[in-house]
Amino acid sequence: MKKQNNLVNLALAAMFLALAYVMPFLTGQVPQIGSMLCPMHIPIIICGFVCGAPWGLIVGFAAPLLRSLTLGMPPLFPVAVAMAFELATYGLLSGILYRAFPKKKGYIYATLIISMIIGRLVWGAVQFACMGFDASKFGIAAFWAGAVTNALPGIILQIILIPVVVMLLEKTKLINKRL
Repeated sequence: MKKQNNLVNLALAAMFLALAYVMPFLTGQVPQIGSMLCPMHIPIIICGFVCGAPWGLIVGFAAPLLRSLTLGMPPLFPVAVAMAFELATYGLLSGILYRAFPKKKGYIYATLIISMIIGRLVWGAVQFACMGFDASKFGIAAFWAGAVTNALPGIILQIILIPVVVMLLEKTKLINKRL
């Protein structure tokens, strides 16, 4: 049974990676909308919920780097590098917290929000490190603008969409809540 679960998770992880790769095409004509809606984040977070922490971590780290290396978007340094750590954190934490918290609807939101907050903090730390730890190049104002203000539509979309998707997947037994 474990071997079958690994194979299913591999197939699902590949699907989530493909979704993370193609979803930015939906907003690709207007890059400002893409950076506001954060289309790569959604499949990565759901991957953590569905496949678990290790798969969420791997898919989250790989998606922006793969997209950058094959399409040139997002730019590799520092954007895709920072996104790789951010999305890896989302996938890791959504997988860990979903399995650790009680199996009630409210904890889906708690898992999501904690993952989003910590992921954005990781993104900020990596951006700060990429800028040589120079607050004049990436300070609190730049962090707040990039992590919250500019991403607010995406944050709202994720808070609305992801719990609904997770609850539907639970209801249809496509997520085993007891993993």
